[in-house]
Amino acid sequence: MREGGDFARPGAGSVGGVTGRLVIEDIRPRTPHPSHNAKAVVGERIRVTAVMFRDGHDPIEGRALLYAEGRPDPVDTAPLEPLGNDEWEATVTASDVGRHRIEVQGHTVRFGMTGEVLGFDDALDLTTSEPIRLWVDRERALVGAWYELFPRSYGGFKGVKMRVPELAAMGFDVLYVPPIHPIGRTFRKGPDNTLRAGPDDPGSPWAIGSEEGGHTAIHPDLGTADDLADLISELRANGMELALDYALQCSPDHPWVKGHPEWFHHRPDGTIACAENPPKIYQDIYPLNFWPEKEKDRKAMWSACKQIFDHWISFGVRIFRVDNPHTKPMAFWEWVIAEVQAEHPDVLFLAEAFTRPHVMARLAESGFSQSYTYFTWRTEQHGEEGLWAYMDELAHGPVADYMRPNFWPNTPDILSGPLRNGPPSAFALRYVLAATLAPSYGVYSGYELYENQPASETNEEYLHSEKYEIRRRDYDQPGSLVPLMSAVNRIRRYHPAFARLRSTTFFPTTNPRVVAYSKASDDGSDRVLVVVNLDPHDTQEAFIHLDLGQLRLPATSSYLVYDELSQETYTWAGADPFVRLDPANRVAHIFSLNLSTERP
Repeated sequence: MREGGDFARPGAGSVGGVTGRLVIEDIRPRTPHPSHNAKAVVGERIRVTAVMFRDGHDPIEGRALLYAEGRPDPVDTAPLEPLGNDEWEATVTASDVGRHRIEVQGHTVRFGMTGEVLGFDDALDLTTSEPIRLWVDRERALVGAWYELFPRSYGGFKGVKMRVPELAAMGFDVLYVPPIHPIGRTFRKGPDNTLRAGPDDPGSPWAIGSEEGGHTAIHPDLGTADDLADLISELRANGMELALDYALQCSPDHPWVKGHPEWFHHRPDGTIACAENPPKIYQDIYPLNFWPEKEKDRKAMWSACKQIFDHWISFGVRIFRVDNPHTKPMAFWEWVIAEVQAEHPDVLFLAEAFTRPHVMARLAESGFSQSYTYFTWRTEQHGEEGLWAYMDELAHGPVADYMRPNFWPNTPDILSGPLRNGPPSAFALRYVLAATLAPSYGVYSGYELYENQPASETNEEYLHSEKYEIRRRDYDQPGSLVPLMSAVNRIRRYHPAFARLRSTTFFPTTNPRVVAYSKASDDGSDRVLVVVNLDPHDTQEAFIHLDLGQLRLPATSSYLVYDELSQETYTWAGADPFVRLDPANRVAHIFSLNLSTERP
């Protein structure tokens, strides 16, 4: 939010952060730094909590107010309900995309001569908190099923266009493609990341730029601008969107290298330094220097980077997957994301940053709409790095106010955990976990075909990585994961509970290889229970210890649960139902707990 305007005003009469007689503090949602925005999406119920008290013993009450930028009156208000220990909560909802603020007001309850409670306007000690900044996105910032593919493996945009109806039928919302720009030839990588490329080797799409153009050009082998526009139109016609890769790096042949050498890092001998991520060395990529010695050079480079967004937004692109944002300054992201959102508030940014927790969190705080996570490496239920602890952090911890996860079981760079040389059941169980734990998730093409060969015992990348060569696949082969993927996406769309992260609750089981968790819609009318076998090889069974009150299930009578995957109905009684999952036939249950509605 812009400083100095009425929209970001402090509370009236503020002294030391406290306005009026009441103390109002510890408000959530919020970010660690008040100058950044907490996050919500249109239509989401925003739970506002605060600590509020005053001296003495007089009763107090209050409300939460939600303001939208440019509108003087609140767009929503809700009374604060006491939680005990001076803690209060309320729920408000935003109906528009853009900048908002949350304020909490409180006052002492006053009574009239006949004992009636006087109205809010009569409060003599009305206290207003400092405003909390909030950015409201469209729903796709929170909910979506992503599918990644390399257009060159399909012969270009026209070939990808032919596959769009199939992907839409599988239930995917976003098609993400790696960089579509010309690829440099200097130090071009060959198959398996070798240093020698043959005349027909395509090179890595992330080695951006050649004599044919840079970040605003299209690789001629992929098609024309009209072909890209046709692909975007086809996606829209099928209810999908295109996400483009935004990678701020250049091949040695990029026009910027000759035109703006001051934008790059230089060795002592004056040559430009290539990218390194020890032990990896990327001879075909030059990283940008985001802080050149001269301020005018920095401003010019940052402006050029922003113009890349402007160019592709003009095509109708509204989602960008940002490559390695943790290797660029936070100041740049805070600036460029704010600049883009000021002009196009519906644009979304996914941070591809498998990095340290504090860095990942700060990227989200700096404005990224979504974040890659450590889900790929969370394969056990318990422990500090288990699924239970990690989901508790993402759904209920402080980062939940501003960091939205996007779970990926695999990427072109990462083949990890049970997927490495794993059976089809490993792919099935990891898919169910990703798609039912997080409202947003994604897979890299080939996942449905159980591609499971790592480059080596120690290298997490794929053998014969598609990053360096074209790969043709037969997606019509029998026995693929497509039926399960389609079913899970259909279930996700049918149940609004899967569109929410913060309602995720884990339940203890008698077997650590069986994990159980529930989700609920904002109003609580839709509740689901997911049970997954974490062992891709052997049958596992367990008793689940449910909280019947939380799930709104009867404690003294039997109840029905419906498995959306097998379309079977079970009769359970009590809080400790028994489950048995054979991974050869079934890796998971997805139970509907509200059977008053019609089945999909």
